[in-house]
Amino acid sequence: MEVRNGMRPRVKGATVIVMGLLATLFGFGSARADLLQVGDEAPLFSTQAVENGQTVPIRLIDFHGRKVVLYFYPKDNTPGCTKEACAFRDGYAKLARWGIVVLGCSVDSENAHRAFAQKYSLPFPLLLDPGKKIARAYGADNGIPILGLDKRVTYVIGADGLILKVYPNVDPALHAEQIIHDLGANQPPPPSPTLAPTPSASTSPTAAPPSDTGSDNDE
Repeated sequence: MEVRNGMRPRVKGATVIVMGLLATLFGFGSARADLLQVGDEAPLFSTQAVENGQTVPIRLIDFHGRKVVLYFYPKDNTPGCTKEACAFRDGYAKLARWGIVVLGCSVDSENAHRAFAQKYSLPFPLLLDPGKKIARAYGADNGIPILGLDKRVTYVIGADGLILKVYPNVDPALHAEQIIHDLGANQPPPPSPTLAPTPSASTSPTAAPPSDTGSDNDE
């Protein structure tokens, strides 16, 4: 390429930026720096979420005792994020029957979340994180710094509140099935334990009347 008037070509640098942006929005994304590790305590958060068309308060601590799939994604209604959300939607019943919670999180607005969830019939909450406090706590912020979008990364939080699994490399179309497989949710859940019935009064053994050991002396 010819350089004129002392100007250096910037095509290569611009191409790298554009390719990185397209890779994140349309599909594969890599996020490793500053991520939490398996065994770390999951940062607690309290925010609002869009669920079933409503905006509701939500706290991570409310799910203590259950596994939580917390997935961060760059932006509503982009190709890769739509594939990922729809894959979680399609696999949601398998996760739910094991009591596994699914939470999506991005920097999108309440209205954007609501439109996205309604358009694709998403059955799980989408967290509101406009200040990126949750994303920052989980090392998922600034996936695309020029746009301020989150990284595409997923955490599985164990029932004890510790990080159980980390997925820094996500294929949006296949990720939900990977989660379902890794958590064993592709198998039928174990039967609920059956409690022994409490004996009722009618089935309780009847006490025998006390025997009369005294003597009758008629004088």
